Amino acid sequence: MTTDIVSLDNTILKHEPVEKPMTPGQLIWRRFRKHRMAVLGIIGFGLLLLFIIIGSVLISEKDANEVDLQARLSPPSAIHWMGTDSTGRDIFARIIHGGQISLIVGTLAVLLSVGLGTTIGGLAAYYGGWVDSILMRFTEAMLSIPSLFLLIVLGKLFGRDVDTFTIFGSTFSGSVAIVILVIGITSWMFLARIVRANVLSLKEMDYISVAKSLGSSDMRIFFRHLIPNTMGAIIVSTTLGLAGAILSEAYVSFLGLGVQPPTASWGNMLTSAQSFIQKGSWWMWVFPSVFIVFTILCVNLIGDGLRDAFDPRSSRHL
Repeated sequence: MTTDIVSLDNTILKHEPVEKPMTPGQLIWRRFRKHRMAVLGIIGFGLLLLFIIIGSVLISEKDANEVDLQARLSPPSAIHWMGTDSTGRDIFARIIHGGQISLIVGTLAVLLSVGLGTTIGGLAAYYGGWVDSILMRFTEAMLSIPSLFLLIVLGKLFGRDVDTFTIFGSTFSGSVAIVILVIGITSWMFLARIVRANVLSLKEMDYISVAKSLGSSDMRIFFRHLIPNTMGAIIVSTTLGLAGAILSEAYVSFLGLGVQPPTASWGNMLTSAQSFIQKGSWWMWVFPSVFIVFTILCVNLIGDGLRDAFDPRSSRHL
């Protein structure tokens, strides 16, 4: 808003408007928008989600698992846009439902990982002393466990023994739960270290001392003051961890130890395609591979943008 100021000699002076200070959230959003590749990443990921959500509504899982031996190994056509696999199942429909599984597995595994990492790292820093020693030694012990090896072993031992279950009309093989659990409990350690470092610096701030003097409980201080001020690191870690979880699921499913048929995932679609790579059926492996690469690329671009947006020392200034 522009205001007019009248001087002593009755000359009207124009007072330039003062820009309203921006909130931290607005500053983060502005920095993120300046990162063009991150904006492209979020647009691409949004289109991918629309593709999977709308496709899941229009094409049922039954259609994705329907076998038509007369149409087996058909190349892309007007009837089967991405061709069919070795049993005549439509690859376009299986890409949609396989993407649904891959994103659900990745998201749930990351939520489990973030919950563990935030809680363990935050408690270790806040209480210190023997609590910090025990939790950090446990973290270091977990870092020594090869997560991929553990995922393969547990998938081999228990994946086929867990019964299938249905969520929102979609059928999931029991191995899905094993994959989510193992990825989640073997990928929280780096976030725990980051949260611990942030909380160690934050708990020395004056507002924490004031909160303690006013009688705030430890739980209130932890969840209302410390964790919210660590959300930048948590959000960035969540985004980048999602890409790793999706890739891990695809890898073990490709080895035949992750998501089991009839549940489709991009990884086990590549497993069924590997016998036909040399036989000219390129569509069986090209389309799942493209979707895996596209998803990982979009998520990593979003993560890079968020990392710069939450960093006030970033070179992408206002």
